[in-house]
Amino acid sequence: MNTIFQARPLAAAIALLCATSAFAQDLPIVTIRGPAGDEGLALDRQNTIGSRLDISALDLPASAESLSAATIAARGDLLVKDAVTRTTGLTDSSSPGSGISYSARGFNGNNSIAMLENGQRLLVGSTTATYPADPWGYETIEVLRGPGSVVHGSGTTGAIINAVRKAPRRESSLEILGGIGGGESLRAGIGATGALGEQGAFRVDAYAGRSDGFIDRGESRHGKILTSMTTTLAPGVTLYAQLDHAEQEPIRYFGTPLVNGGLAERLRDENYNAGDAVLRFVDDKAVARLNWQVAPNLDISNELAYFKSRRDWRNIESYAYDPVRDVVDRSDYIGIRHDQEQTANRLEARWKTGANQVVAGWEASTINFKHTNNSPYGGASTVAPSGFDPGSFWDTPDPFRPNFATDTTTHALYLEDAWRVDERLLLTAGARHDRYKIDRRNLLADSGHFGTTLRANSVRVGASWKLAPDTSLYGQVSTGSDPLTSLLSMTLANSKFKLTDARQVEAGVKQMLAGGRAEWTAALYQIKKDDIITRDPENPALSVQGGSQTSQGAEVSASVSLAPGWRMDANVAYTDAEFDELLEAGNVSRAGNRPANVPKVSSNLWLTHRAGDWRTSAGLRYVGERFISNANTQTLPAYTTLDASIGWALSRNVQLQLNLRNLTDKLYAITSYGSSQYLLGDERHAELTVHWRY
Repeated sequence: MNTIFQARPLAAAIALLCATSAFAQDLPIVTIRGPAGDEGLALDRQNTIGSRLDISALDLPASAESLSAATIAARGDLLVKDAVTRTTGLTDSSSPGSGISYSARGFNGNNSIAMLENGQRLLVGSTTATYPADPWGYETIEVLRGPGSVVHGSGTTGAIINAVRKAPRRESSLEILGGIGGGESLRAGIGATGALGEQGAFRVDAYAGRSDGFIDRGESRHGKILTSMTTTLAPGVTLYAQLDHAEQEPIRYFGTPLVNGGLAERLRDENYNAGDAVLRFVDDKAVARLNWQVAPNLDISNELAYFKSRRDWRNIESYAYDPVRDVVDRSDYIGIRHDQEQTANRLEARWKTGANQVVAGWEASTINFKHTNNSPYGGASTVAPSGFDPGSFWDTPDPFRPNFATDTTTHALYLEDAWRVDERLLLTAGARHDRYKIDRRNLLADSGHFGTTLRANSVRVGASWKLAPDTSLYGQVSTGSDPLTSLLSMTLANSKFKLTDARQVEAGVKQMLAGGRAEWTAALYQIKKDDIITRDPENPALSVQGGSQTSQGAEVSASVSLAPGWRMDANVAYTDAEFDELLEAGNVSRAGNRPANVPKVSSNLWLTHRAGDWRTSAGLRYVGERFISNANTQTLPAYTTLDASIGWALSRNVQLQLNLRNLTDKLYAITSYGSSQYLLGDERHAELTVHWRY
């Protein structure tokens, strides 16, 4: 890998963009309708996922990005993953088994990409994450790329995503959303906030939707209610409380079988799952946070959070097309249930004096996880490619029973410091120590009980130097760690292994031009991850830690007001990821191969035009070719999709919007589900929404 060769084009582009800053000052002024700051890269605002200190995104020595609720709504993104994958370098690898899953900077899955809400993470069980799923009720969605966080309960290697809730406010406001669209879809949302007594405020967000989908038996349902309140208990003492409930029944679809190694248009609308298949996620959350302003430069907070998740699967999950018989063979009648409870507490102190600010905290949590299934997942059936009786999941011969349970206790200490040496130079440093104690019980027999303790340390050291008030160069060195498998579902075979170790070096530039009418960022990075599972060269039957992966790349993001009424948002990510050392079954070397689900190139382009009460926009999403396994013998084809939206302000308070998706009706695969079937993206469709704000 020639890093110097790869860096030269980006370095030249950075130099050119910096050199043209004077020209950019002459960009025309554009009047933006809607909430302030609902467009652009938000470099002038704090990004809370990158730091718990008062640092703007421009000064933060890390690759951070945020999407406002207004931007997400204007683009018509109905799911969090739709919005997240419009950010730089994040691609979708979700499946019904993993829930919500992404790839970033050469790393894939929920053990390497963390999903948080207000800085809180529900620990991952059996590689599955399901919450939050839709953006209603959230003010912004933030993304931090690379192992850069030491203060948010996650040292994950690829990225961290944080959904920031809309806060209660004493000023009354009300918003109502209604939508109808293709696939007989309906959705509705309501959000309200206002005063609560003499010193408090409340907020309620409720959302529900349904669809019959674009394939046979493609029904889906979802709904949630988010409630929060804040009040002043005494001078300098405030209480925040939150209580949420969410239910999802996603589409019970596990992909379409390949025909002659490719996608078949004639099978596009087919669903080969059982007629009585089940896919259901229920999430509950409660939070209480007490803040005490001890002194003008010192405040202390304590946050207690409770999560509960129940997830159910009853599906026929594997399909293979037989061209000789012209039939589809089905197997893997898989039934699984997750029961997960997590109680967490975070005690934190923030101190600021002069040019220095510090935050320190202690986190502790207990997680109870129970896994019920019908292993060994037998059952088989054969159906015609179309016009078939889907049959019943309960044709499986395997009984459904509790399999194992784990009790996990975690403790963490973290410290972050930011020192503004002068007007130009900001130095930051942070450190974190995590300890996980896991106890597993086999519920099928008395044997199989074991316990283990894992530890991890992560650090981040960075500097940001302002070439000018609106231009920053930055660099950072950071470390992180991922589990080899989900901690809550660790097996005896994996209990002897430690956490993986990742190290990142990153440098970049961030710039605001013409008073914020143009913003752009660029980054170069290299990540080395060690201690991944490989085979013992002396005994291929044994798994050992010793594999390694290197990922390096370049990322560029820009948001530019091109002319009065015109704005362009664009990003591109180049990722060169490969295994340095990895032996798989049979001691077959994967050294030099690219990890599964990692595209070399991904990019997004969104162009918006405003004229009077009208707003029109169009967006392209490109995801490059990916391999479905580390063997690199089978690929997911690259794809480009085109979306658009047309908005009309009927009045100051009412917005009507038409969202158009996959305008070219592209037949493409989002991800694979084994080597014989791919999960397809939606066909061309439209949705009409009305959004009323008061």
